[in-house]
Amino acid sequence: MTASATPMVTVEQLAKHYGSVRAVDGISFSVAAGEVFGLLGHNGAGKTTTIRMLTGRTRPTAGQATVAGYDIVAERDKIKPLINLVFEDQNLYERLSGRETLHFFADLYQAPRSRADDLLELVGLTEAADRKVKTYSTGMKQRLLVARALINEPRVLFLDEPTRGLDPSSARDLRDLVKNLSAQGTTIVLTTHYMEEADELCDRVAFLSQGKIVALDTPRELKLRYGQRSATVLLDDRSEHTVRLDDPADADRLAAWMRDGRVLTIHSNEGTLEDVFIALAGRPL
Repeated sequence: MTASATPMVTVEQLAKHYGSVRAVDGISFSVAAGEVFGLLGHNGAGKTTTIRMLTGRTRPTAGQATVAGYDIVAERDKIKPLINLVFEDQNLYERLSGRETLHFFADLYQAPRSRADDLLELVGLTEAADRKVKTYSTGMKQRLLVARALINEPRVLFLDEPTRGLDPSSARDLRDLVKNLSAQGTTIVLTTHYMEEADELCDRVAFLSQGKIVALDTPRELKLRYGQRSATVLLDDRSEHTVRLDDPADADRLAAWMRDGRVLTIHSNEGTLEDVFIALAGRPL
C-alpha cells in the first residue's frame, strides 16, 4: 500500500433515503491517498448508492462527505475534474475506435490527446486502438472504460463491480491494472461481489448490510477476527483430521500425534472474507 495519512475521502454519517427505504443509513469511513478501499455487500446493500453520492450523481439525505478535500454537495463542481468512475454498464460509443474514444474524452476534459496512446498501452489495447469498439470483447471494453476514466488523471477512481462478467484472464488483467494504479498513487474505491478479488486488491474493506457498515478493517484482520482457526492434519495411515487451534483438547491430540511421529502434513485452514461475510450478514454472496 502506498497510502499516506491524509484522507482522500471522508464520510460522516452519510445517508440516502428513498421514502421509507434507507438505502444508505448513516455510514462513516475514510480512505487514505493511494489506498484501495472496498465496499462489499449483497445487491441493495448500499454500495452503488454510496458511490453515486460520493461522485455527485445523487444528493445525500443526511450526513456529509468530502472527496479530495471538497464537500460533495457544496463543492461538487470542484470535485468533478479530480475524479472519475467506471460503472458496471459498458456505456461506450461502439462506432468509434478505441483511439477515437479517448481523443473524444480528452477533448471533453481539455487533456492532451497524446494521453490516449499512453493509456492504450497501459491497458493493453495498442494493437486494437484503431478497431471499432463494437468489435471489442467484453474484457477489452472494460479496459477501455478504465482508460477513459484515467484520461483526466483522477486523484480518486471509483470502480463499480469492475470485473463482473469478465472471463478469468480479463479479470486478472484488470486486477493487475488496479494494483499498478494504486502503486502509482491513485486512490481507488471499488465495489465487488467477489470476496477473493477484494482480498487480493483491497487495503481495507467495509462490509455493508441493509445500508449500514457492519465491519471495517483490513482483510487480514477481519479473517483473523471472524475466521475459524483450524488445521487439517494428515496422519501416516492417510487419515485426515481437523483440529481447532483454540481447543486445548485438539492441541493435546496434535501434540500426541507429533510425539509419535504420525504427522505427515499440516495445513492451516485460514478463514476467508466469504466466511466473514456469512458470519456478519447471515448468508453468502
